[in-house]
Amino acid sequence: MDSLRLFGRIAVAGVVVLVLMLALMLVRSLVAERTQYRDQAVAKVAASRAGEQVLVGPLRVIPWTEQQRVQGADGERVRVVHGQQVQMPVQLQVDGQMLPEQRRVGMFQVPVYAWRGTLAARFAPMQPEGVPGRVYGKPYLVMGISDVRGVVGTPKLQIDGHSAQLQAGSLGLEALGGGVHVPLALDDSGQLPASALRLALDLDGTRSLALVPVADDNSVQLASSWPHPSFGGAFAPAQREVGDAGFRASWAVSSLASKAQEQLQQAIAQGHGVHAEQVQVSLVDPVDVYAQALRAAKYGVLFIVLTFVGFGIYDLVKGLNLHPLQYLLVGLALVMFFLLLLSLSEQLPFVLAYLVASGACIALQAWYLSGVLRSWPRALGFAAMLTALYAALYGLLVSEQNALLLGSLLLFAVLAAVMGLTRRLDWRQLGRSHE
Repeated sequence: MDSLRLFGRIAVAGVVVLVLMLALMLVRSLVAERTQYRDQAVAKVAASRAGEQVLVGPLRVIPWTEQQRVQGADGERVRVVHGQQVQMPVQLQVDGQMLPEQRRVGMFQVPVYAWRGTLAARFAPMQPEGVPGRVYGKPYLVMGISDVRGVVGTPKLQIDGHSAQLQAGSLGLEALGGGVHVPLALDDSGQLPASALRLALDLDGTRSLALVPVADDNSVQLASSWPHPSFGGAFAPAQREVGDAGFRASWAVSSLASKAQEQLQQAIAQGHGVHAEQVQVSLVDPVDVYAQALRAAKYGVLFIVLTFVGFGIYDLVKGLNLHPLQYLLVGLALVMFFLLLLSLSEQLPFVLAYLVASGACIALQAWYLSGVLRSWPRALGFAAMLTALYAALYGLLVSEQNALLLGSLLLFAVLAAVMGLTRRLDWRQLGRSHE
């Protein structure tokens, strides 16, 4: 009977933990909802300004048409096929400065930039392929820009030292999306001669800038006063300098180490969007409060279980015979911490929000438990234990690479402490003492 009574109390505590886990799930769903609002703010800025930019090119293109005889169910017929002969640069050099600022949408700050860049490319001679029945059209130079609304003013293009007037559109290259182009001309021998060009481009964008390394030899240099870059894409910078004054990074990408040319040719041939390897840099928030709040909520179950283990052991040892509702109120105060952390971190720096939320919950617990335990020293001792748990949780949040190790060590330490405190207890005697 005593064992059944003790088991019943443990079962009730388990039900309380399940209720609190449901509350934590609601907090996590709220974090996901706020993250969606943040993403909507980014989309709103991108819709009114320009989105994330991807540059492809420059490329030289000769369009062609070809009549092909195909055999069908109703006999032989002639089909007209359209295509392009595309030439990649031999060498491409990109250099530019990303001038950042932040746009506010409600309570959200969205990083945007104005890129002041130059592209210098060199092309080898290009001879149209001698395919029987193929008729070539007028060649042109094209530069793919994912969101042409970001183009500021008129880009300045020089081809072999002579100014050229760019026109809107990427003509027949649907794979590039938007872009700009300029007509070219074949020489007397019927080929595109070797050429060097320089393009000065002012481009606005949101959050990230990416370039597809289309040349045989690609050199990219980007700099900005934004102190928190994220280098993505398929290639890490060969050199980088990141500090409070901003960053400077450079890439050197050879076609021997990149599949971008092959991927671009396939995208153009198949007429779908370009999903090629890129050099990318993003302007990110150093502390994503929603990612941090979500990680904290994921540790919430561990946090509650550890607190209840300590609270339950103290209850059994001291023979307090606390009511399940008191356990529930203590647990709800723990859950409230995560809700406070989420709401405060939207208005305050994350560290300060964490200190305020944890301090408020610790003070609330100490005040409540001083009455439940009928002793301020006991309540302050429990508050000290909570302070240690909040400190450990913060350590898990800021040490992302070592979170698993720290969490495992914390669990082991708590288990060892509980086993040490209870190894001489007579659980049956505890059950009879509570009758």
